[in-house]
Amino acid sequence: MTMRIVFLAVFCLLVPTGARAQALDYEFFKKSVQPIFLEKRPGHARCVACHSGPGNNAFRLEKLAPGARSWNEEQSRRNFETASRLVVPGDPQAGLLLTHPLAPEAGGSAYHSGGRQFASRNDPEWKILSRWASGEAQPSGSKNR
Repeated sequence: MTMRIVFLAVFCLLVPTGARAQALDYEFFKKSVQPIFLEKRPGHARCVACHSGPGNNAFRLEKLAPGARSWNEEQSRRNFETASRLVVPGDPQAGLLLTHPLAPEAGGSAYHSGGRQFASRNDPEWKILSRWASGEAQPSGSKNR
């Protein structure tokens, strides 16, 4: 009986993550969202610089292999799962992935030790994150953002 309860509890914890990830487009993430985490913005570190090492934050990207400029397929899948837990599919205004790096004046979170990566919701890269969180799919034939 105890094992059945444990199994049921674990199942309930895992279902939301899978359901959340299914509502979001992996190809859009891989081709358009994930490169944002590697982008160097003036006055800021790249997201991957702080979010791929040991730390006490919810957003943990896979560590790049030495000399690599991007992640392999397995790492990208894990990054997708991690990022999927930090958005509210269908609500591009919610979730830590969208609110933490956004300036508070633009509706972002007051706390993000990495600074304000996006000054406004009009930032082209913030809009990409928002479109992905909305559940938008990667346009057919689109190679990049």
